[in-house]
Formats: sequence, C-alpha cells, structure tokens
Amino acid sequence: MKVFLVGGTGLLGSAAAEELINRGHEVRAIALPPVPEGAKLPPQMTLEFKNYMTLSDDEIRQYLNGCEGFIFASGIDERITGPKPIYDYFNKFNVTPLERFLRIGKECGVKHSVICGSYFSYFDKKWQHLELAKWHPYIRSRREQERVALSFADENFNVAILELPYIFGVQQGREPVWTIIVKAVRGMKGVTLYPKGGTTMVTKKQVAQAIAGALEKTIGGRCWQIGCYNIPWREFLAIVHKNMDMPHRKVITIPNWLLDMGIKYMEKKIRDSEGEVETEGGICLSKFSSLQSAECYIDRTLGCIPLGVEDDDIESAIGESIRLSVDVLDGKIKNVIGMIAKEND
Repeated sequence: MKVFLVGGTGLLGSAAAEELINRGHEVRAIALPPVPEGAKLPPQMTLEFKNYMTLSDDEIRQYLNGCEGFIFASGIDERITGPKPIYDYFNKFNVTPLERFLRIGKECGVKHSVICGSYFSYFDKKWQHLELAKWHPYIRSRREQERVALSFADENFNVAILELPYIFGVQQGREPVWTIIVKAVRGMKGVTLYPKGGTTMVTKKQVAQAIAGALEKTIGGRCWQIGCYNIPWREFLAIVHKNMDMPHRKVITIPNWLLDMGIKYMEKKIRDSEGEVETEGGICLSKFSSLQSAECYIDRTLGCIPLGVEDDDIESAIGESIRLSVDVLDGKIKNVIGMIAKEND
C-alpha cells in the first residue's frame, strides 16, 4: 500500500513509517524542519519539509493522488496555552486541516485512513458525568476531531481513530514530554506528593504497530482504544524515581481536596504572572483533579489485541524517557527540538 503520512519526523510518525516499511508498504511523508539531531529515520521513507497548515488543496491532491492510505500523526496537545478562547487554536490545528485531508483524500481514491487521537476522548464517552469535553478545550477538540473524521467513513473509505494514552520511548534530538514529570518531582522536597489513581501506558513501538494494524484492518469508521499496561501512579513514580537516581524516595498519596488546593495555588501564580492578559490552557486545572486521580485504564481487548500490538518493555521505555528528560533539563544534551508546536510552525 502506498501511504501518505503527515508528521513523518515526529516520535510517532517516524516509528510508524518504519513499521509500515517493514511490512512492505511505501511511505511518503511531510514534516516541519529540522530533523531532530541524531534521530533515525527510515531511509526508504520519502520525506519533504512542508507545513501541513499552509498546503493548498491542489498541493494536498498531489500528495494523495495514487495513495491508498493516509495517516495524520500531527497536531497540538493539551499543554498549549494562549488567549481565550483556546479551543479555537486547537480546532485550527487538530480539526480544520484534518477535514481537508480526509475530504480531498476521499476524492482522490484513498481507501484507508488513521488519525492519532487521545484517550481522553474515550473517557469523555465513558465517564459522561465528568463532562470532560465541556470543561477541557483540548478534549473538546479531540471529540470534534473524531466526529469530523468518522463522518467521512463509508463502505469505500475506512477511518480509524487511535485513542492514545501515555506514550513512552525516545527520539534522539527531541525533548521528551516527560520533562514535566521530572520538573514536578524536583520541585517537591524530600517526598513526591501525588493523587491516587493511575493510567494506561504504551511504548512508541506499540503505537507504531497500532497505526499499521489500524490501517490494514479497520473497516468502516472505528475508534480504537489503545492501552497495554495499566499502572498505578505509585508504581509509575517508583520507576521515575529510580531513573532520576533517587530510588528510595517515598510517594505520598494525597486526597483530592489537597490536590485542589495545589491547583488553586498554581492558578493564582498563573494569574499573577499574566497581569492584564487572560490566557487559557487545553486542560481546565480547576476541573482536573477528578480525572487525574481516576484509574484511566484500558483493556487490551479494546484495541491492542485486535490490531496485533505485541508486548514490549514498558519499564525500559519509561526509564529511557526519564533519563533523557533529566539530561535535557541538566543541559547535558543541547540542540533539542521542543515538543510544543508554535503558531509560526
């Protein structure tokens, strides 16, 4: 199958390209420059440096003509902040361009498409009482992304949305998202305070397998919930501590009311630093404690098993992600590309 991939140099896009090529598919990709220093990209992948946000319809047609498959492994995540309403920003990057690619791809004869989404969409549907899409602009954008994508599915056009959780693994030259965790742990003296609950996790290799499996196996429109390892926060933080060279550090589980107090303090600091400017994040912090302290677990039978995702070493993947985060924060590794997209990208 000839596949067009948006996001070919990213952590997930490059891993997916390698997996697809190993399965005999042909991959043509676009991505923003530069290639992360030291990153290993599959040499068989045809890569062009283009901004998917600025392509004309005719340019998109040129890329999609003759392709059977399309993969969208790009967009922005919940860490983005900006002027209110921030939802417009998420819609601009995650929804509007995807609608163009799917519409034009269908016109060009593309048969199979895969979109890398978020497991927050799954929990918004599962835990309707939390009203996650109402309170969190990022989650609302992911639900809208799903709605738009699935509207194109029919007997001749297959649409798969991967609802992806915490992902571990590294790409040399790219800053891991997990610098956030390392900073948080370092900011607490002596012990790590964290809420109850936990999350499901996967490795980047497993996401690549899920992307390839979804491209090959999805019929019609389908959301696949991707999760292989359901790990409580205490167990996860023990691995984090070990790889930060503090293996004996204690984790104290805090109640939600104390978490809410910490969130209110964070919000006050943000307001004080902004002055007259009102900004908004993808996640509404004041409504976040119920989600952060939940058991955000996913059964393998919902996605990983039917898509052929194999077991992997999650502890090793967490470890290399944390160690690289430490090295980046300590300045041992320079010239890394940040994980957050900017408007002028």
